[in-house]
Amino acid sequence: MLKPINAGPINAAQAVVGNVERAPSVRWALAGLSLSMLLSSLGISIANVALPTLAQAFDASFQDVQWIVLAYLLAITTLIVSVGRLGDIAGRRRLLLAGLFLFTAASVLCGVAPTLWLLIAARVAQGLGAAIMMALTMAVVGETVPKARTGSAMGLLGTMSAIGTALGPSLGGLLIAGAGWRAIFLVNVPLGLLAVVLAYRYLPADRREPRTARAGFDVVGTLLLALALGAYALAMTIGHGNFGPLNMALLVAATFGAGFFVLVEARVASPLIRLAAFRNALLSASLAMNALVATVMMATLVVGPFYLSRALGLNAAVVGIVMSIGPVISALSGVPAGRIVDRFGAPFMVIVGLIEMAVGSIALSVLPTMFGIAGYIVAIAILTPGYQLFQAANNSVVMADIRPDQRGVISGLLNLSRNLGLITGASVMGAVFAFASVAIDITTAGSEAVAAGMRITFAVAAILIIVALAIAAGGRALAARSSLPGGAS
Repeated sequence: MLKPINAGPINAAQAVVGNVERAPSVRWALAGLSLSMLLSSLGISIANVALPTLAQAFDASFQDVQWIVLAYLLAITTLIVSVGRLGDIAGRRRLLLAGLFLFTAASVLCGVAPTLWLLIAARVAQGLGAAIMMALTMAVVGETVPKARTGSAMGLLGTMSAIGTALGPSLGGLLIAGAGWRAIFLVNVPLGLLAVVLAYRYLPADRREPRTARAGFDVVGTLLLALALGAYALAMTIGHGNFGPLNMALLVAATFGAGFFVLVEARVASPLIRLAAFRNALLSASLAMNALVATVMMATLVVGPFYLSRALGLNAAVVGIVMSIGPVISALSGVPAGRIVDRFGAPFMVIVGLIEMAVGSIALSVLPTMFGIAGYIVAIAILTPGYQLFQAANNSVVMADIRPDQRGVISGLLNLSRNLGLITGASVMGAVFAFASVAIDITTAGSEAVAAGMRITFAVAAILIIVALAIAAGGRALAARSSLPGGAS
């Protein structure tokens, strides 16, 4: 950038003062964003441990109380892209503050809900707040943190997400034992208020644009996408592993909804998602890889407990301890992964992270059978840092060079691809595990059958990561070709 002709010592001094003042502001802004990511992740995991208590408290079936978890996940999955786009239009800081306030207020409603269905309704509202927090946290990073530190910031957000996921079951158990189930929702209130204060005080103000320059909000596209995603999520989750006629009908509805959505987006003046964006080879590759990687990581959460309890004969307490090792490693490796990405470059570290994940998946297929619990822990210790490295690098690649007015919707797409991967992983990889175990009921399968299921499931996981590696290589090749003179734009 050219300097003004009369720029002198006064301007230089002002720049130095500005940098000194900005450094603490960036740190406090990152603290607010980190707390936002922590709370949205904590909301996913903390309710699971309370389901037996809630079933007893409301005299409800297990299938009914599962909607406390499902309602939150469905709200996030169906709305995360839409709220990202709304943030691009209405202002990301403004909408993030609204999302934090909604999440906090809904947490109060969850904590005082007198009936199960009012609790589920409050969880839908809490999920909407969490969708805004997840979609806009990464988008705001691009406006808050210098580009050279984007990888470190993404690594920090990944760490906070992992801490929220890891902390949920243990914190929830302690709160239920000490103060009852309502405390697992009310604990969000002081943390949410702190996040609101930090975001209001330290996040950069939204840019003011002339009213004529603002794009409209695609209401029809938003409704179609929400219906398609909701139908898909329900198809993958209801039935508890049994894919029946209702699941098939929902999957067909999701397919038709997605088709109508594409038709609408090609015709409206201000589309929710610009379909031309998917011509960007790096973006399309990153979203596909994100979904595949999330599918594999969900397999560890679905298959791991059955293997540890049924094949290795561990009791519930030891299974819980072993299952917490992955999230703990993830939390510890997030920030270092971000720094590595900043040092060696995001595109290269995407490949490195995927290679490490492929090795970890193969290790999960082989080592537990050979060395028992030690082999399982070693394999998880290989897989998890690779996942954090991939996440920090992939998010940095996507968010680095996109247009400012698209940051919210692209961040939403990243989170959506991850959520769809998690939902698909829970259903599809769970089905692979059950099929490979050759058991009518996996909860009563013998140790040899479960061990065989483990081997085959993570062999399939390794294949998925190899597919992701091929996508990464293909995306980079297409991007390089399009950047050459005469290449595709």
